[in-house]
Amino acid sequence: MRIGVLGTGNMADALATQWARAGHEVTVGGRDPVKARRLAERIGGGAQAAGLRGAARFGDVVLAALPFGAGAEVVRAVRAELADKVLVDCSNPVGPGFRLLTERGPSAAQLLAEAAPGARVVKAFNLCHEDVWRMRPPVFDGRPLAVPVCGDDEEALTSVRALVRDVGCAPVAGGGLERAGLLEAAAALFIGLWVREGADVQAIAPPLAYAAG
Repeated sequence: MRIGVLGTGNMADALATQWARAGHEVTVGGRDPVKARRLAERIGGGAQAAGLRGAARFGDVVLAALPFGAGAEVVRAVRAELADKVLVDCSNPVGPGFRLLTERGPSAAQLLAEAAPGARVVKAFNLCHEDVWRMRPPVFDGRPLAVPVCGDDEEALTSVRALVRDVGCAPVAGGGLERAGLLEAAAALFIGLWVREGADVQAIAPPLAYAAG
């Protein structure tokens, strides 16, 4: 699979490295060509560097590894290159006090869909710190990490589920893109519990056999 990466931060590094190891072709795009080149060199596996437009043009799947607030602006600038592409949003619109910044409007993923109406947007990979995505694989107590995936296009979902498996995780159907806001709200809740309370979020939900009584 050809994967374009918008952004040169930690999430771009962690996920793209895993995908390059799995044999995918990766091109990293950033505003700063030096940062893009350095990240491509760290990723290895033949990863290339480009500008944001070049990375968007390259990928069959494009990862928007961008902070909330910058994501829609960047995606809007390269929207012509994203027509009919799978666009993966891993951002979290979480502000001071672990507040969900999108609680009164569209989710971050929906804002990307509005910025690039020709793209097929999928929400995934937003519930974990980048260090989890660096694990080979992310397995806890003998169970692979489950990754919820939200989107409206079945072909796009199939591609993203394959990428979830390529990082050693198990994809979980999260519903349509209108449910992406629930994933973002879950991230806001989890981050607050982890950071402020030191809580074990994994302990919140009972085993499936007990979940419905």
